[in-house]
Amino acid sequence: GEKSSALLFRDDFDGKEEEEDEDEEEDKEEEEMVLKKAATSLLQALGKAARRAIPFVSSSDDDDAKIIDGKRIAADIRAEIKDEVERLKAKTGKVPGLAVVIVGERKDSQTYVRMKRKACDEVGIHSFHSELPETISEKELIDVVKGYNDNPDCHGILVQLPLPKHIDEEKVLGVISLEKDVDGFHPLNIGMLAMKGHEPLFMPCTPKGSIVLLERSGVELKGKNAVVVGRSNIVGMPASMMLNKKDCTVTVVHSRTKNPKEICRRADVVIAAAGSAKMIKGDWIKKGAAVIDVGTNSVEDKSKKSGYALVGDVDFNEAKKRASFITPVPGGVGPMTIAMLLQNCLDGGKRAIEGTK
Repeated sequence: GEKSSALLFRDDFDGKEEEEDEDEEEDKEEEEMVLKKAATSLLQALGKAARRAIPFVSSSDDDDAKIIDGKRIAADIRAEIKDEVERLKAKTGKVPGLAVVIVGERKDSQTYVRMKRKACDEVGIHSFHSELPETISEKELIDVVKGYNDNPDCHGILVQLPLPKHIDEEKVLGVISLEKDVDGFHPLNIGMLAMKGHEPLFMPCTPKGSIVLLERSGVELKGKNAVVVGRSNIVGMPASMMLNKKDCTVTVVHSRTKNPKEICRRADVVIAAAGSAKMIKGDWIKKGAAVIDVGTNSVEDKSKKSGYALVGDVDFNEAKKRASFITPVPGGVGPMTIAMLLQNCLDGGKRAIEGTK
């Protein structure tokens, strides 16, 4: 609830009441107080009702933004995917398949791949994986990808980046079949995302997850001013194109932008994906804006066992006092990325198995 909204119930008394006697003045003040209290109570009740209606949005304080619970929304989506995979299996005897290709021994890549395989198992998607040595040649790696292109039980191929320096990433990713590009980075998928009247087969998972968070939290996008902070190929650019498809008026703020704060302050929706810890302060946020924080930055924190904490690109404690909706870091966009990967894999599987569009 926003206490200032009670002012909607006021008349503009200024300069018009001078001739009224004191009794009438007191009556007016009393009425105004009653109306303010009633309006505040009504707004708080509406806020509580909305929170009951949208259970995955919580608020830590009546004046603070509603916190978008990415974990809970992602869990709901996974449950929906699991049901759909079971329906597909009962109808056709087949399930979607996801292949993950990993090169080398990077610990973070191995952890991420393990998470993806576990997520596949939970929803009933069959997972293939190839763990290849750091020394593999570019040609050998391309042959592995082509093998999955030709495998009819595999409907999504994911090559874990970064690849070793001697391998051309663009070349390897370009070999992935358009119909199996569950990461959504194939130039044709990105091209169709950019074009009016065209829909890509797949959209990149993190920006897609950001839009789904807004929609499932009840944020209206049509006709709104949206600002995307960052223009990376992975998040910023595809996010701006997705918001454009949702009929937003979109501005992209980047490292060469003049007056980024002024531009952000006009936005109804902000997607922050700059990779700069707490760069977006509270006074960058328009009162009532919806804020999606894609940033994941490690900052030193001696109070934590690990010695560091994860923070977003938005100063959460400042921004939540002005925003109407905000995602936390961690627990906001992160869980949605794998949920969207599973959704893309399911969509690819249904197209191949059932012939659906």
